[in-house]
Amino acid sequence: MTDVSASHRLPATPEPVRAPLLSLAYRAIVIALLAGVGETVLRAGIALADPDTNAGGLVYGLLIRAAIYLTVLTVAVRMAAGIGWARIALILGLGTVGLASLVAEPIGAVLSGTVSVDWNAGSLAIGALRTVHIIAVLVAVPAMIRAGMRVRGFR
Repeated sequence: MTDVSASHRLPATPEPVRAPLLSLAYRAIVIALLAGVGETVLRAGIALADPDTNAGGLVYGLLIRAAIYLTVLTVAVRMAAGIGWARIALILGLGTVGLASLVAEPIGAVLSGTVSVDWNAGSLAIGALRTVHIIAVLVAVPAMIRAGMRVRGFR
Protein backbone atom coordinates (compact mmCIF):
# COMPACT_ATOMS: atom_id res chain seq x y z
CA MET A 1 0.00 0.00 0.00
CA THR A 2 1.26 3.45 -0.85
CA ASP A 3 1.78 5.97 1.89
CA VAL A 4 0.03 9.27 1.19
CA SER A 5 1.36 12.12 3.21
CA ALA A 6 -1.00 14.52 4.90
CA SER A 7 0.01 17.31 2.51
CA HIS A 8 -1.38 15.37 -0.46
CA ARG A 9 -4.77 14.50 0.99
CA LEU A 10 -7.86 16.34 -0.04
CA PRO A 11 -9.53 18.10 2.84
CA ALA A 12 -12.93 16.80 3.89
CA THR A 13 -14.29 20.33 3.72
CA PRO A 14 -13.01 23.43 1.93
CA GLU A 15 -10.61 25.62 3.86
CA PRO A 16 -12.46 28.37 5.67
CA VAL A 17 -12.22 31.73 3.95
CA ARG A 18 -14.64 33.46 6.25
CA ALA A 19 -12.11 35.07 8.58
CA PRO A 20 -10.01 36.84 5.92
CA LEU A 21 -13.10 37.97 4.02
CA LEU A 22 -14.81 39.21 7.18
CA SER A 23 -11.62 41.02 8.11
CA LEU A 24 -11.51 42.66 4.68
CA ALA A 25 -15.19 43.59 4.96
CA TYR A 26 -14.69 45.02 8.44
CA ARG A 27 -11.73 47.14 7.34
CA ALA A 28 -13.66 48.38 4.31
CA ILE A 29 -16.62 49.31 6.51
CA VAL A 30 -14.36 51.23 8.88
CA ILE A 31 -12.82 53.07 5.90
CA ALA A 32 -16.33 53.85 4.61
CA LEU A 33 -17.33 55.16 8.05
CA LEU A 34 -14.22 57.32 8.30
CA ALA A 35 -14.88 58.74 4.83
CA GLY A 36 -18.50 59.41 5.81
CA VAL A 37 -17.47 61.16 9.01
CA GLY A 38 -14.91 63.22 7.10
CA GLU A 39 -17.50 64.27 4.53
CA THR A 40 -19.98 65.11 7.28
CA VAL A 41 -17.44 67.28 9.12
CA LEU A 42 -16.49 69.11 5.92
CA ARG A 43 -20.12 69.72 4.97
CA ALA A 44 -20.89 70.93 8.51
CA GLY A 45 -17.93 73.31 8.37
CA ILE A 46 -19.11 74.70 5.04
CA ALA A 47 -22.64 75.06 6.39
CA LEU A 48 -21.41 76.86 9.50
CA ALA A 49 -19.62 79.39 7.31
CA ASP A 50 -23.00 80.41 5.88
CA PRO A 51 -24.72 82.93 8.17
CA ASP A 52 -28.15 81.72 7.05
CA THR A 53 -27.56 78.17 8.30
CA ASN A 54 -30.15 76.86 10.74
CA ALA A 55 -27.91 75.66 13.58
CA GLY A 56 -30.68 73.53 15.11
CA GLY A 57 -31.25 71.70 11.84
CA LEU A 58 -27.53 71.20 11.41
CA VAL A 59 -27.14 69.72 14.89
CA TYR A 60 -30.15 67.48 14.34
CA GLY A 61 -28.66 66.20 11.08
CA LEU A 62 -25.30 65.60 12.73
CA LEU A 63 -26.93 63.64 15.56
CA ILE A 64 -28.79 61.43 13.09
CA ARG A 65 -25.59 60.74 11.13
CA ALA A 66 -23.67 60.02 14.34
CA ALA A 67 -26.35 57.53 15.41
CA ILE A 68 -26.25 55.80 12.00
CA TYR A 69 -22.45 55.63 11.96
CA LEU A 70 -22.28 54.28 15.52
CA THR A 71 -24.93 51.68 14.73
CA VAL A 72 -23.08 50.55 11.62
CA LEU A 73 -19.81 50.35 13.56
CA THR A 74 -21.45 48.35 16.35
CA VAL A 75 -22.99 45.90 13.89
CA ALA A 76 -19.66 45.68 11.98
CA VAL A 77 -17.86 44.71 15.19
CA ARG A 78 -20.41 41.94 15.72
CA MET A 79 -20.01 40.85 12.10
CA ALA A 80 -16.22 40.68 12.53
CA ALA A 81 -16.80 38.43 15.55
CA GLY A 82 -18.67 36.01 13.29
CA ILE A 83 -22.27 36.88 14.20
CA GLY A 84 -24.32 35.88 11.16
CA TRP A 85 -27.24 38.27 11.55
CA ALA A 86 -24.82 41.21 11.63
CA ARG A 87 -23.32 40.22 8.29
CA ILE A 88 -26.78 39.88 6.73
CA ALA A 89 -27.92 43.22 8.20
CA LEU A 90 -24.85 44.98 6.83
CA ILE A 91 -25.22 43.39 3.39
CA LEU A 92 -28.84 44.51 3.21
CA GLY A 93 -28.32 47.91 4.82
CA LEU A 94 -25.09 48.99 3.19
CA GLY A 95 -25.73 47.23 -0.10
CA THR A 96 -29.13 48.85 -0.64
CA VAL A 97 -30.08 51.90 1.40
CA GLY A 98 -26.51 52.88 2.25
CA LEU A 99 -25.21 52.71 -1.31
CA ALA A 100 -28.34 54.33 -2.72
CA SER A 101 -27.96 57.26 -0.32
CA LEU A 102 -24.40 57.78 -1.56
CA VAL A 103 -25.22 57.82 -5.26
CA ALA A 104 -28.74 59.34 -5.28
CA GLU A 105 -27.65 62.95 -4.72
CA PRO A 106 -25.04 63.11 -7.51
CA ILE A 107 -27.17 61.10 -9.95
CA GLY A 108 -30.20 63.28 -9.19
CA ALA A 109 -28.16 66.43 -9.80
CA VAL A 110 -26.88 65.13 -13.13
CA LEU A 111 -30.34 64.03 -14.27
CA SER A 112 -31.95 67.33 -13.29
CA GLY A 113 -29.26 69.33 -15.05
CA THR A 114 -28.47 71.31 -11.91
CA VAL A 115 -24.83 70.30 -11.65
CA SER A 116 -22.81 73.36 -10.80
CA VAL A 117 -19.61 72.64 -9.00
CA ASP A 118 -17.56 75.33 -7.39
CA TRP A 119 -14.16 73.70 -7.84
CA ASN A 120 -12.36 74.44 -4.60
CA ALA A 121 -10.47 72.46 -2.00
CA GLY A 122 -13.67 71.72 -0.04
CA SER A 123 -15.62 70.39 -3.02
CA LEU A 124 -12.66 68.30 -4.17
CA ALA A 125 -12.21 66.85 -0.67
CA ILE A 126 -15.92 66.06 -0.40
CA GLY A 127 -15.84 64.38 -3.82
CA ALA A 128 -12.76 62.36 -2.88
CA LEU A 129 -14.29 61.27 0.43
CA ARG A 130 -17.55 60.30 -1.27
CA THR A 131 -15.59 58.26 -3.83
CA VAL A 132 -13.62 56.48 -1.10
CA HIS A 133 -16.89 55.84 0.77
CA ILE A 134 -18.55 54.27 -2.30
CA ILE A 135 -15.52 52.14 -3.19
CA ALA A 136 -15.22 50.90 0.41
CA VAL A 137 -18.87 49.83 0.42
CA LEU A 138 -18.38 48.12 -2.96
CA VAL A 139 -15.48 46.17 -1.42
CA ALA A 140 -17.26 45.34 1.86
CA VAL A 141 -20.53 44.01 0.47
CA PRO A 142 -19.08 41.35 -1.90
CA ALA A 143 -16.58 40.32 0.79
CA MET A 144 -19.44 39.77 3.25
CA ILE A 145 -21.42 37.85 0.63
CA ARG A 146 -18.46 35.60 -0.19
CA ALA A 147 -17.79 35.04 3.50
CA GLY A 148 -21.27 33.57 3.80
CA MET A 149 -20.91 31.12 0.93
CA ARG A 150 -20.84 27.56 2.17
CA VAL A 151 -20.88 25.80 -1.18
CA ARG A 152 -17.99 23.46 -1.92
CA GLY A 153 -15.64 24.84 -4.49
CA PHE A 154 -16.18 28.52 -3.71
CA ARG A 155 -13.05 29.89 -2.09
